Amino acid sequence: MKVLFGLAALVLAAASVQAAEKPAPAAPAPLTPTEADWRTVNPDDILVIETNKGVIYVELAPIAAPAASAQLKKLARAHFYDGLNFFRVVDNFMDQTGDPKNDGTGQSKEPNLPPEFTFRLAHDASYSAVDFPGGSEGGFIGALPVISQPAAMGALTTDGKVEAYGLFCAGVIGIARNEAPDSGNSQFFLMRQDYQSLNRNYTPFGRVVVGEDVVRAIKVGEPVADPRDVMTKVYVLSDVPAAQRPKIRVVDTKSAYFHALVKRTRDTIGEKFTPCDVEVTGEIVK
Repeated sequence: MKVLFGLAALVLAAASVQAAEKPAPAAPAPLTPTEADWRTVNPDDILVIETNKGVIYVELAPIAAPAASAQLKKLARAHFYDGLNFFRVVDNFMDQTGDPKNDGTGQSKEPNLPPEFTFRLAHDASYSAVDFPGGSEGGFIGALPVISQPAAMGALTTDGKVEAYGLFCAGVIGIARNEAPDSGNSQFFLMRQDYQSLNRNYTPFGRVVVGEDVVRAIKVGEPVADPRDVMTKVYVLSDVPAAQRPKIRVVDTKSAYFHALVKRTRDTIGEKFTPCDVEVTGEIVK
């Protein structure tokens, strides 16, 4: 019995040495976008929010929310937002602004907006599908993540489109409202983190493509104590003279790089994966 015990211990010791000598699995090679993996954003779809903390560039998504996108651009062009405060900012949630009273009770003189919690989506060149959870399809319109009915259902509808809704991921911009679905007007909020309980309850109409670090740097408070952070100037990028206008480019969600990134992320996360888990990188090109 002593000999057998000693032999077993020797075998175990040898196995431990072999395990210790076995090299760790190599880390996957980093994914890097090529020039072909980027797209230049239409400057007429970029809302620029200059703040005392930095500049935020939002790519609007008029396909998902045409009324909200048009009204925010109209108000920006009227300089309505210049000088307004971030009056309610909740860490790990969102930054709220766009109220001329700076307390959550005011709005512009424009008509209230219809709820655009869902929309009709054509599975065409404007849309990139990346995920196919049970009974639905996840993808992107530009930088905005969306969930829709399967593309095949479009063949069964009179307009060839399917029902879809935007996801409130980090960076998404949404219309603020009170209890009434059609009470949104000028107030909006910028997401600091993912918050999926807002889906199909609020109107998402774009996403930050450059400046999410600024969104997260805005002073927190409910309400925010003085001194508050301020939107010093809000405008549409296409209104800047071409010679002075920066070019904003974003990783194309239809590109080979992005789909490889989605696959790697989905393989890592597993069944809980959503399009919110994939960053849509943007940058300024002078």
